[in-house]
Amino acid sequence: MRYQDNEALGPLYRDTDGLHFMLNFTVALALVIGVVLFWLSLRGRVLWLKVWSIGLVLASVSYLTAAALGYIR
Repeated sequence: MRYQDNEALGPLYRDTDGLHFMLNFTVALALVIGVVLFWLSLRGRVLWLKVWSIGLVLASVSYLTAAALGYIR
């Protein structure tokens, strides 16, 4: 379903600062989880967990860097 204007979307889906804060918070939480999972993968010597946690950390850091530099609005 498509809308012509931003007003018809309702307050949850509008481009707001609260929405950006929650998205940045979620990505920061994913960064912490990725670091913890990487530590667990080193302790347990689990290769697939190491690969996925490194990917999660890299994706989180790149998103937060882009948000801090203003590339993501």
